Amino acid sequence: MEKDIDSGTEPATIEEGDTNTQDSPRSLPLPTSSSDVDDTYDLYKQHAADDISAAEAKRVLRKIDLRILPILIVTYLLQYLDKNGINYASVYGLQKGTGLHGQDYSWLSSIFYFGYLVAQYPAGYAMQRLPIAKVLGFTTLGWGIILITTPACHNFAGIAVNRFLLGAVEAAINPGFVLMMSMWYTASEQPLRLEAYYCTNGVSTMFGGLIGYAVGHITTGLAKWMYVFLIFGACSIAWGVVSLMVLPDLPATARFLNERERIVAVDRVAGNRQGIKNHNFKVNQAWQTLYDPKTWILFVMAVGAQIPNSAITSFTSIIVGSFGFDTLGTQYLQIPGGAIQFLALLIGGYICTRYPNMRCITMIVSNTICIVGAAMLVGLPDSNKWGRLVGLWLCFFQGLGFSLSLTMVSSNIAGYTKKQLTGAALFVGYCVGNIIGPQTFKTSEAPRYPSAYIAMLIGYCIKLAMVIVLYVYMYSVNKKRDREAEAEGTAGLVEEREAIENGMRDETELDNKYFRYSL
Repeated sequence: MEKDIDSGTEPATIEEGDTNTQDSPRSLPLPTSSSDVDDTYDLYKQHAADDISAAEAKRVLRKIDLRILPILIVTYLLQYLDKNGINYASVYGLQKGTGLHGQDYSWLSSIFYFGYLVAQYPAGYAMQRLPIAKVLGFTTLGWGIILITTPACHNFAGIAVNRFLLGAVEAAINPGFVLMMSMWYTASEQPLRLEAYYCTNGVSTMFGGLIGYAVGHITTGLAKWMYVFLIFGACSIAWGVVSLMVLPDLPATARFLNERERIVAVDRVAGNRQGIKNHNFKVNQAWQTLYDPKTWILFVMAVGAQIPNSAITSFTSIIVGSFGFDTLGTQYLQIPGGAIQFLALLIGGYICTRYPNMRCITMIVSNTICIVGAAMLVGLPDSNKWGRLVGLWLCFFQGLGFSLSLTMVSSNIAGYTKKQLTGAALFVGYCVGNIIGPQTFKTSEAPRYPSAYIAMLIGYCIKLAMVIVLYVYMYSVNKKRDREAEAEGTAGLVEEREAIENGMRDETELDNKYFRYSL
């Protein structure tokens, strides 16, 4: 954030011991303890009046991008590959090798998310209390170890436990990355950076399809399905070590930045009006999370978004095979869907970064495309296998809508306890949807799976409705606060300074009346 120090107006501050605050546009009580303010508050206050140019801020942003983004991108790619390894293994004898029958395979997809669900709030608490980069690094190492042991499972009970543990360990990644976005990037920078790592879902689909295709040509050694887990697990273990060594915890303590650059990094993110991190759990913010309507809108949105998710993750190979394509075709015909997802995420991220307040509109457009794709799966006859395949590919737009809903947490929720709890609530909805979705694929309905495709269509419609409700709510709050600021005469520079100060004091977006939502 470039400071406007040439205006001749000094930042409104309250000196210790000064009880006369009548001249201040808003009286701000001094924090009663260090737990009341951001972990980087002292550094921020010491340099609040520093002149930071746009060029200097841009140089620091470039260094942050080069250090943070590669770690997030590769970690997310591996996470997506690893949790969906059963998709690639399913056509190479996974069911036979582990003694699966009936709905067992569907339950393996759901059980992963039971583990994810159980660990969601403990993982969020750990990331608040402990250095977040270390939590994420050990998480990556842990799930690699669990994954590489999957070939040792030879019955449903064994692989079910394995999948549950895998979900529990991976529970920190998505909410952790949302918190990392808010700690290192301004609100306007977050959509493109978030999509940069989230688009690896599409890359993973393409890359995983190629790995699956290559595994199909192995003719000796272990059963083919085992190689999928051995390859993915070994890569995750190696990358976990790299992440522990390279990923920093906080802008204020990052070793890859010098002292001046740390000041700039903190100052940039302070402009989000949210603070950066507070490691103290605040009960009042937990209660506020419960009665904030955004929490429940995001929860229902996530449920609706993720009910169709199994169709483009764990069941893609089976669905493509049900259209009449051969075994190898089920692998390489996933690649166009991954390419669509990759391009949609990057283009959507660019649009939302380049043009303000386009996030909800972009979500509406992408979700409408998904509705069209699901309708094609429901309505087209079995004989039109290419038309149904195109409908499946269109559903890969769903990643864009869900990823942008994550920026609603990183950009629009303030107060660190409230942010991590809201993120956890969103991912509880994510788990619920992913638990329900696989159960709609009934073996008794194979290969048509009408219940699954109808459930996909319903899920997308629920998600679209929730996006519209969220947009209307946030838009109306912004307008109300604009009117109040104009009536009080606090609009402009004074409002900006007050908003930033409140954010660094760990106020929530509901308490900080100078906060504005990114739409």
